[in-house]
Amino acid sequence: MNPFSSIIGQSPALESLLRSAGIAAMTDVTILIKGETGTGKEVLANALQKASPRANKPFITLNCAALPESLIESELFGHRKGAFTGAIANQQGLFQAADGGTLFLDEINSLPVSIQAKLLRFLDSGECLAVGDTKPYKVNVRVIAATNSDLVQQISAGQFRQDLYFRLNVVPIELPSLAQRPEDIESLIKHFLAVFSDTHAIDPPKFSRQSIKILKAYPWPGNIRELRNLCERLCILLAGRTIEPENLPFEFTRGFTEEHHIETGFKLPDGGVQLDTLEADLIYQALNRTQGNRSQSARLLGLSRDTLLYRMRKHGFAAQ
Repeated sequence: MNPFSSIIGQSPALESLLRSAGIAAMTDVTILIKGETGTGKEVLANALQKASPRANKPFITLNCAALPESLIESELFGHRKGAFTGAIANQQGLFQAADGGTLFLDEINSLPVSIQAKLLRFLDSGECLAVGDTKPYKVNVRVIAATNSDLVQQISAGQFRQDLYFRLNVVPIELPSLAQRPEDIESLIKHFLAVFSDTHAIDPPKFSRQSIKILKAYPWPGNIRELRNLCERLCILLAGRTIEPENLPFEFTRGFTEEHHIETGFKLPDGGVQLDTLEADLIYQALNRTQGNRSQSARLLGLSRDTLLYRMRKHGFAAQ
């Protein structure tokens, strides 16, 4: 079974990302997953571990924002008896628990600066030092980290060590927001409805074509997590029904009109159009205007570069 099958979608941007992730997974290289909240960073980290040679070894997760600074050092590296008030016995840390496997540090941007130096030491030497101990111990742990904020900005603000950033950022993988991959929304909806109809033993609803159009135009500030929650809510409240625009929460339909999608002034001719031919012609015009520069052409067409390359292949454009 493909470990990355848990990541739903076939958009060009996602397929390109998963190809890189599959290559990186087979090595022991440190990986930094970047992306907005709700884009599926933990799901990707799980897939990376399952696709790695450490698949049958421990996979330990720590949300660096979930613990106060006074506890996170002990949680990561362990402590010796008497190291602090309440330390009544020796305790191993997550690095020891993950020995031979993988440690996933989510929201690494929230790791206190005082702990960042100890993490850097481990990444450089494989050595850890328990709180209250004087003798370091060694473990064999692969680190996958994730961030939902711009670490470069945090470095400028003195909130993140630059040397640690370079050590973590060996293979960066940036998950696109859901708004950047609207092609995947229908696949994700189908997946979530199947999951929730099975979980709650109810008939799944269906989304009308107009409802799907509205969801594809929505900016999705909560990303995939927001879509998942919407699907569960509608699956329970409207089981077996067809979801029309009026069934969607107000924030999805606010300001949405048919004219919202034709702001360019293009009017559909009475006789209709050949959409494939029109798309190919627009791509040709963009490439011609930019002397074949694909990045500039993608910007003219409002596409990502990967999506433009996908559509060029679809229409049989020769490599330029």
